Amino acid sequence: MKARSSQAEPPAGAPARPRTKPAEIRLEELMAAAEKLFLDKGVEATTINEIVEEAQVAKGTFYHYFSSKNEMLEALGKRYTAQFLASLQKAVDACAEDDWAGRLRAWIQANVETYVKTYRTHDIVYVNHHHHDRSNQAKSAILDQLLGIIEGGRAAGAWPAEQPRVVALLIYSGIHGATDDIIAARAKDSSPFARSLSDACLRMLSAGK
Repeated sequence: MKARSSQAEPPAGAPARPRTKPAEIRLEELMAAAEKLFLDKGVEATTINEIVEEAQVAKGTFYHYFSSKNEMLEALGKRYTAQFLASLQKAVDACAEDDWAGRLRAWIQANVETYVKTYRTHDIVYVNHHHHDRSNQAKSAILDQLLGIIEGGRAAGAWPAEQPRVVALLIYSGIHGATDDIIAARAKDSSPFARSLSDACLRMLSAGK
């Protein structure tokens, strides 16, 4: 006769408890740990051993996802872009679908505020993005998001914008460069600055209307 187990058996039909975290959660924790250390110590000074220790995972887990620290840095860049895009889209989605001026203002406001909050991570993951790099996928993704707003507003008659992509490039580059200035100035509140940028961009879009 078999001895009964000292542990209670789970009820019939009850879902089994997972023994390990889902892969996507483990990966996110690993990348969050790396981002924290890169911000605190710098990329070069941070070791893979420190990353896995911070994330509380085995070293083999790191190499399951990445072949090197540089490959992880590339993945962090894609993660940063995805999070940046999501923050902009969330702001735009909070506006009425037919409020094109409001959607553009929300996009600009979120762009400025998100960049100001995350510029240190931006500078780490985009360190190799130089002006001569014409195939910047992160820039293209954000530019396409802006272009969708400009083209939507044009189709609805909110503004002329006869060359939507040219206008999108001017707005994108202008906002990025202008926000670098406010970061350098260490302004405590970026909201008035973002409103001024929005006003200027809307005046440019409405020119000739």
